[in-house]
Amino acid sequence: MATKKGSYTGEDIQVLEGLEPVRKRPAMYIGGTDSTGYHHLLWEIVDNSVDEVINNFATQVDVTLHKDGRSITVVDNGRGIPVDTVAKYKKPALEVIFSTLHAGGKFDQGNYVHSGGLHGVGTSVVNALSRKVLVEIKRDGKKHVQTYSRGKTTSPLKFEGPARGSGTSITFEPDPEIFGDKQKFDSELIRDRLEAKSYLHKGMIVVYKDETASPAVTHTFKHDGGIAEYLGKLVSDRQKALVPAGSAPFYHSRDNGVRLEVALAWTEATDESVRSYVNGIPTPMGGTHEAGLRSAIVKAVRNYIETHELTPKGVTLTAEDIREGIIAILSVYVVEPQFQGQTKQRLNNVEVNSQVDGVLRPALEKWLNDNKSIAEAAVARIVLAARAREASRAASQAVSRKSAVSHRLNLPGKLADCSSTDPNQSELFLVEGDSAGGSAKQGRDRRTQAILPLRGKVLNAEQASTDKVATNKELQDIVSALGCGIGTDFDITKLRYGRIFLLMDADSDGHHIATLLLTFFYRHLRPLIESGAVHIAQPPLFRVDIGKETYWALDEADRDRIIREKAKGNAKPNIMRFKGLGEMTADELKQTTLDQKNRMSLRVTIDNPLETDRVINDLMGRDVSARFKFIMERAGEVEALDV
Repeated sequence: MATKKGSYTGEDIQVLEGLEPVRKRPAMYIGGTDSTGYHHLLWEIVDNSVDEVINNFATQVDVTLHKDGRSITVVDNGRGIPVDTVAKYKKPALEVIFSTLHAGGKFDQGNYVHSGGLHGVGTSVVNALSRKVLVEIKRDGKKHVQTYSRGKTTSPLKFEGPARGSGTSITFEPDPEIFGDKQKFDSELIRDRLEAKSYLHKGMIVVYKDETASPAVTHTFKHDGGIAEYLGKLVSDRQKALVPAGSAPFYHSRDNGVRLEVALAWTEATDESVRSYVNGIPTPMGGTHEAGLRSAIVKAVRNYIETHELTPKGVTLTAEDIREGIIAILSVYVVEPQFQGQTKQRLNNVEVNSQVDGVLRPALEKWLNDNKSIAEAAVARIVLAARAREASRAASQAVSRKSAVSHRLNLPGKLADCSSTDPNQSELFLVEGDSAGGSAKQGRDRRTQAILPLRGKVLNAEQASTDKVATNKELQDIVSALGCGIGTDFDITKLRYGRIFLLMDADSDGHHIATLLLTFFYRHLRPLIESGAVHIAQPPLFRVDIGKETYWALDEADRDRIIREKAKGNAKPNIMRFKGLGEMTADELKQTTLDQKNRMSLRVTIDNPLETDRVINDLMGRDVSARFKFIMERAGEVEALDV
């Protein structure tokens, strides 16, 4: 029964039962329904299998990506999920685990001393957000099977006969109703993630079979050298961009008290890069364990410099100078990890900071004293970083930046600002060209959307010096509009717009401009990307009119799909291709790209900082050989363009 509009009674209260909350609000459990959320389902299942390895109940994990690219199987040789009946629910334990939130065997330390999955949510979330799930259990000499779909049990637990060994096999396919029809698993991403896990857990065997390749390809990973071997791989993968300060990296492990492993080296990169893990789970947003590592590095180096009287004259060494160029891998094991959210991207245990610091500081200081040639090279590199920072300070200050008090002062003249002063409501569109900028200004919501037209291709920040970046007019205008400053003056709390959209033509020139802007943001305003503020707008390439209906297509494949699905009978589609944003009317641009209700956009994220850094250096740096190789390898993928 419907209640009157505006009323609020008991009839308006909804109780979502079972796994309905997960399907209703999937982002609360997996972070979103984009590619990251799609793959998060796989990580939940893999991490459960790895938990068996961490606690010495299994030795091998097998992952098979099936030919359709959408279904995947994870197998381990652990104990197998229990299948006996849970008296309270009068259901098999397997069914309770897969169909009930916060159900599992990891709340009590009796079964798992260290675990990445303590919330009891992972497997049930996978069930809720999958079109089909098949679970096969080998335990106590018997094989049992049960199936699920979209959070519901679709078959009773079946005994299928005797079985050798023990373990769990889970096959699932993410639900297209949640993730869309186009999502598929990224084979390269899966392979890299699985290989990383094999480094983190010495002796573990990981077998990855990719059936989407023709013929199918199988990778077997086993790295007895652990994260020390992993560090060598990461540095060698970026040999052109990163040159080790010494041949022997720092490595330390400890298994009593706080259990941890760390490997690090100074390189010639201009930033620091830390890969951190808690109980084998990657923590891309860091947390207290990373804070402890950073603190230990700074204290150990300062002590070494003071002990050996290496303090430079005329320059002050900051913590950032000391850590610049560091590449490190940190793996800790915490009995009761407190993660930020179900996606476990950040560790919040306060006590871990001091534990990591207390273990690593004396170990690193001793290593520096035992390896003086490497230590002195690292100190020389740190002093150079400090001098370069101070030399660029004046140039960075030349960039105008807006303060919270002067909301309208020092803004670029061509910026069409919005009336709202609330960053949570305000958006900035960086638009290619004055023509498109004019249409965007007419089609925008003047209250919340600001438009800044850009003239042609901006400066390549990868090849330019800091001084040149700081004095470039186009980049100055962007920084002035954002209000958060740059370099040592950067302050994200003064950002004027909560979302920044790169709005370029859907052609090669537009993609090039977007890449140049992303390079600038990555090198000089990286916290904006890490905070999720940077987005790439997705304007349509085609308008398709079929009868009285109008459809918008992002690309040729999308256009062909629309025609195939919508052009029924004798209906003849009328197709218009936009050669640029300037050809779209203000209403068309508003309807497809600016209006929050209808628009599509891609949020820019950094899943792998080291790989991102390498790709940007290869494609945008001064060395043309990497670009030439990239172009030649992909020349066959390029299609002829209309001119």
